[in-house]
Amino acid sequence: FLDDIIRANLMNIFYQFSPEKMEAYTIKITRDAELDIIDNIQENYIDKILKGLQLRKSADPVRFIFDADMPPSMLKLLIKKLNIDKEDTTIPGERYHNFKDLLEFPKFNLPITLPPSPIQHPLINIKEPIIEKVQENDILLHFPYHSFNHFIDLLREASISPLVKSISITLYRLANPSSVVNALINASKNGKNVTAFMEIQARFDEKNNINYANKLTDENVKVFLGVPGFKVHAKICFIEFHKKANLKDIVCISSGNFNGQTARFYTDLMLITTNKKLIKEGKQFFEILKNNFNRQYFLHLLVSPINMRQKIERLIKNEIKNAQKKKPAYIDIKLNNLTDFKIIELLYKAAEAGVKIRINVRAMFSIASLKHKNIEIKAIVDNYLGHSRIFIFCNDEQPKYFIGSADLMPRNLDKRFEVLAPIYDEHIQHQIKAIFECSWNDNVKARVVDYQLSNEIVHKKDNEPTFRSQFEMYNVCKSFYPQNK
Repeated sequence: FLDDIIRANLMNIFYQFSPEKMEAYTIKITRDAELDIIDNIQENYIDKILKGLQLRKSADPVRFIFDADMPPSMLKLLIKKLNIDKEDTTIPGERYHNFKDLLEFPKFNLPITLPPSPIQHPLINIKEPIIEKVQENDILLHFPYHSFNHFIDLLREASISPLVKSISITLYRLANPSSVVNALINASKNGKNVTAFMEIQARFDEKNNINYANKLTDENVKVFLGVPGFKVHAKICFIEFHKKANLKDIVCISSGNFNGQTARFYTDLMLITTNKKLIKEGKQFFEILKNNFNRQYFLHLLVSPINMRQKIERLIKNEIKNAQKKKPAYIDIKLNNLTDFKIIELLYKAAEAGVKIRINVRAMFSIASLKHKNIEIKAIVDNYLGHSRIFIFCNDEQPKYFIGSADLMPRNLDKRFEVLAPIYDEHIQHQIKAIFECSWNDNVKARVVDYQLSNEIVHKKDNEPTFRSQFEMYNVCKSFYPQNK
């Protein structure tokens, strides 16, 4: 690390002070990143965001991480000078606090164990139009095991096809540079009606998104800057064809951003479908965004803040009812965060009724699992950042499957536009089940989340083979289509 080079040369750097001894310790301060957008009719929305970004630099500290070897006297002085109070989080840590920087580390051909390269989806042939393939079959892409280029190629085809009438897309976090943005601009230049819903309140990406919003606007793309009072966090793209094309429209619903950079190390799922039910409601979703929350009825899609909370509660209650009738009942969930108290209370009731609940969670979590023997909770920290959201409900052995952008937090269910898509294709249902089971069976990087927050590693049983899910997932994806082995 560069830090170590500096530490090794402190005496040379500060020689003019003739020090007898020198030590250095690293600290990291996290400031309040919430943007307080004050209503002022004399300012436009972008100006408000930019002003908020300036204020963020001097915002109150909310977390202070320090080198655990730091002398107590120095720590006390820093806490005082930085105005860190008892309500702020202070965390003793290791010497280095910015491991995110290693994402930009150059790649070397070293003999170390790394995940394989992305595999090509067997239903997609680079020599054949993806649009035609999607007309024949729904496709599930699982990043980073499948290449994000498949989605880029779909957008590029749509941008130049004379059969395409319009493209609508939500944009939350974008790569820099962005192949998605380039494809949208190309589509606009080719006469397509392109609409982008750019969320410029995406935390820490506000400035990047404002720049992209201006760039798209300059190329005649119709840009909407979010919905007042809500964040548009849904990941959805809609491709509409001219009627004379005699082709079914296409909707893509993803758990992750349309971002080619993060798709290399975030695990996400994207459904590409021509299902008439989802096409109709995907179109309705964009009508809501265009017309400032014009109320729509959704029978199939779970959409926050419209019907998602109610439908998830109904699905949990249905499992409770089946358990009480001694019918099979289970709930499998994979997500980032679960903190919504109403949902948690329902899960407690479900566990007490006999519903078997398995939850694979990555970050914030508010269930005390040891209180309920029917609730199992695991977390995986490995090469990739777990980001996909999967919901499976037994439904009396006629399982219902959903994927999409929403976690189970109050903000996702009540203060954001989110979309969870039902999976109707039986083949893709089996794929999602296999993906969940693969993660659940990890005995290398999985940890048990319990009431004591001990985070103990899942212990491998005697004679049980080692199973590292993020590496085994490549084989799982290949098994969906044996010809890809």
